[in-house]
Amino acid sequence: MILSEIKNHLRNLKTIAFQLPNGELVPAHFHVTEVGKISKDFIDCGGKVRKEEVINFQLWEENDYDHRLHPEKLLKIIELSEKMFQFDDLEIEVEYQGKATIGKYNLDFDGKNFLLTSKVTACLAEDACGIPKQKPRIRISELGKVNSCAPGSGCC
Repeated sequence: MILSEIKNHLRNLKTIAFQLPNGELVPAHFHVTEVGKISKDFIDCGGKVRKEEVINFQLWEENDYDHRLHPEKLLKIIELSEKMFQFDDLEIEVEYQGKATIGKYNLDFDGKNFLLTSKVTACLAEDACGIPKQKPRIRISELGKVNSCAPGSGCC
């Protein structure tokens, strides 16, 4: 989700809820303690220089059960951040404290809740760093169903 999308969603909500990938909701007394831009300059394993930028939200919850973040308040925080930092309309990344460490999530919306979706790593230079393409797996039981040693079949 990009920044303009969350702003549009917030304008139409009465409450905010964030749902973790396992289906649990972040406790309702959470706070958004940071809104910022993260820039990452790096070189991939193929030697290509890259730059990534995301808008980052940090969710935090503690024993403050008397306060709830309402959509209009988060919208004001976002708009103030945009004014201060001249944000582009970038993808949003959300940080949330798990049991052992801080998790980083992508953000989506299901019409009611903001969904914290899992992020994955990947090789950005598969063609340049020598990772072999995965060969298709064939079940041995399937081999008997075709004439596998016919001329031109590649069995030899």
